[in-house]
Amino acid sequence: MSTLHRVRAVRLTEDGELLEAPGGYAVAVSGGRIAAIGPYELVRAEAGEHARVREWDGVLTPGRYEPDAAAYLEAMYHPDPREADELGTEPLTGPALAALEMTDTRWGHSARRGVQRLLAAGTTALSGPFARPAARTAVERSGIRVLPGPRPRALVLSGAADFAVFADDGTALVTVLDGRLVYRRR
Repeated sequence: MSTLHRVRAVRLTEDGELLEAPGGYAVAVSGGRIAAIGPYELVRAEAGEHARVREWDGVLTPGRYEPDAAAYLEAMYHPDPREADELGTEPLTGPALAALEMTDTRWGHSARRGVQRLLAAGTTALSGPFARPAARTAVERSGIRVLPGPRPRALVLSGAADFAVFADDGTALVTVLDGRLVYRRR
């Protein structure tokens, strides 16, 4: 079954032209690949009546690329919400990080929370390599693509269905990797 992501507009590249149409635009996903991109009514007719439709009030793009992911996941501690009273909610670095007893298990939990923050920001690709096994494992399990360096990314037919939908204020509404919804703002 295919899924249609109906949005106000689509950007085929991160900084490309905004594509809009009366009734909205849609990206059809089938088997983790982009099957169609175009005005909603045309894509809907092509997808058939059994396609699932998800509607998002935003702009669909290839998502963010995070060039500093290794430092973000390996040189910062992302506190557990249960530690908020003691450590706060923002990532810890420097003396605050040095004061913590960091075990492999604690690094693993931190890396998973860091990956969740990246997904919540609409990140669909990042840089590596990762020296800490816990960070490498968290990234591999998430499905975020690790790229050797910044490169132009675009939404293309038959390409991987990796994208994000952003609200007018720039926050991510959803992040999709290989056609799977991996983050949805509540």
